[in-house]
Amino acid sequence: MESNILKFKCTRMEDGGKIPVENTGRGQDISPEFIIENLSPDAKTLAITFEDLSHPVKNFTHWVIWNIPAKSKIEKGIKPGKNVPSMENAKQGFGYGIHRYAGPKPPKGKIHTYRFTIYSLDCEISLGANSFKRNFLKKVEKHILQKGSITGEFE
Repeated sequence: MESNILKFKCTRMEDGGKIPVENTGRGQDISPEFIIENLSPDAKTLAITFEDLSHPVKNFTHWVIWNIPAKSKIEKGIKPGKNVPSMENAKQGFGYGIHRYAGPKPPKGKIHTYRFTIYSLDCEISLGANSFKRNFLKKVEKHILQKGSITGEFE
């Protein structure tokens, strides 16, 4: 494998830039589209975590989803639910968004920094949808082929 760093873009957002309003709790609150640039041919599934790095609770989880089929594009607007039928029953776990994406919505006048992390994995993960990010991370630690992150801000 050429690199264990997964490179990806979040549509309409530069790394370190502002998160588009449509992807926030003050807009449509829909998950953004991701374009994967160097996905390993050995990847079987993808997973995403979304965290608030400025929250009083360290790395507060907004979203965790796994068993996304490995491909170069993850569509925007992933529907709520424990299972996502349009994505071969990918699983969404517990976070601020319970079994769904929950976009940024910091207190008015406060700028928070958020991080999207995408993992490419060598298998499907057998983990119930009532799991938290910590359960997911423990389960995948030996299955991560690549991992990459981008950050964004929202006020």
